[in-house]
Amino acid sequence: MSRPSERDRGPERPPGEDRTLEALGLAGVPREEPLLYPGAWPRESGLLDGDRLLPLAGAVHDDGGGRVPVLAIGSNASPGQLRHKMAEFGIGSPVPMVRSRVTGLGIGVSAHVSRMGYVSASPVAAPGAVRELFVLWLDAEQLAAVDASEGVPVAGGNFDRAWLPAPDVRVEPGDGSVLRGAYAYVNRHGVLHDGTGTGAPRRHPGEQRPLIAGLLHGSARLRALFGTTPDEFCARARADRRLCDRGTRLFLEEERVTASGLERYVGGGPDDPFAGARPPSAGPTGPTP
Repeated sequence: MSRPSERDRGPERPPGEDRTLEALGLAGVPREEPLLYPGAWPRESGLLDGDRLLPLAGAVHDDGGGRVPVLAIGSNASPGQLRHKMAEFGIGSPVPMVRSRVTGLGIGVSAHVSRMGYVSASPVAAPGAVRELFVLWLDAEQLAAVDASEGVPVAGGNFDRAWLPAPDVRVEPGDGSVLRGAYAYVNRHGVLHDGTGTGAPRRHPGEQRPLIAGLLHGSARLRALFGTTPDEFCARARADRRLCDRGTRLFLEEERVTASGLERYVGGGPDDPFAGARPPSAGPTGPTP
């Protein structure tokens, strides 16, 4: 694996400063508490090192090809969630998380019910839209772990990893450079539309309670499956594969689903950067989302 060097660490902080995720308010894990989704995001770039988020020096961390950039759209930008995913595979190596300006990408609502108990975010094409997102610089082992958590390696998984090239998606990490592209996880089911009749993707509000409450309000059949409140929805969905699959099918049956606009990138782009690399040595303890 590629471990960040000392140059990746930022300037020394005052002695005794507590950089633990708990102290920074970043320790929450949506996989354990679904209503926390997408989890707390940092205010600035950092190096996730175990249960600490350390200052980060520099904006590009490819280490001569040993790491690749992956856009974090939902809970992958939450240090608590990311630490949890890595720990499931026994991975303790640090992860550079770089806050970046991204043009051409929006955050939509996944057209599936996650077995983690939440309705996740998915990227959508949004030409001209500008937002701040985190870029994770992952080595081969870390990338395989996140792929597994998104269901990429399995036929019944919910996401594909796709290369989004510049200039279609412009990623500026803040040092004056523009990345030639970055990976993102594109939903195989599509995304939910906004109900206006235009087919435009629905925007993810960044919180589960209002999102789930709105979805339940709009569908008696969904309420029959998952209850009438966000708490009931999460409790019933969590780890119940069949119920989640029924909810996912219901989105289609009620014609709530549209394309993300990113499907054309799946299967394209550069060759697998870590082809032939060994997969994680241990499987996750919980179901993939």
